Amino acid sequence: MAELDQDYSKAGFGGAIEPGARPALLVIDFVRAYLDPECSLYAGVEAERKQAVKLLEACRAVGIPIFHTCVEYDPAGLEGGVFFRKVPALANFVRGSGYCAFGEGLEPAESEVVIIKKYPSAFFGTHLAATLASLGVDTLLMCGLSTSGCVRASAVDALQHGYIPIVVREATGDRDQGPHEANLFDISKKFGEVIGMDQARAYLASL
Repeated sequence: MAELDQDYSKAGFGGAIEPGARPALLVIDFVRAYLDPECSLYAGVEAERKQAVKLLEACRAVGIPIFHTCVEYDPAGLEGGVFFRKVPALANFVRGSGYCAFGEGLEPAESEVVIIKKYPSAFFGTHLAATLASLGVDTLLMCGLSTSGCVRASAVDALQHGYIPIVVREATGDRDQGPHEANLFDISKKFGEVIGMDQARAYLASL
């Protein structure tokens, strides 16, 4: 990994982006589908859920805007288009399914915004970008599931919408460690920053 890191750095990837003064938190798809062993999407991310709860509590304590995403489709899956046809497991997110419910400790508070999405990115086809802009947000702390799918897609779109994406490593997970680490590497080198919980707490304390 050190050799790979050196190669990318030598090529000019991995510049540092300083976080701004107006962050928001985006909790991506921390729902029962990934937490219930009976579901085909179960990802074994209990440790990441606990860290996400701690991050959510820290963000609530300093009063920054908080957004949660979940996935939900009509019974036929028409709202999911090609994505729904490509990934049969998305049938777990048909409206009314218990798997769409938020994980324990990560239920949105009344003052927090829930974004219902149909595709990987939290930005695609939603009001997220407009709402962030209206609040003057410049930095997006991110955690959730899964690293190789919706977290990566949302980080890329955050960058493309002009927000600084900061993924909190311990509060982000995937069903397999290989794709998880590979996508965190790509995000850190090309699209944003990947930080630990201690760094996230220090950043929040500095606001």
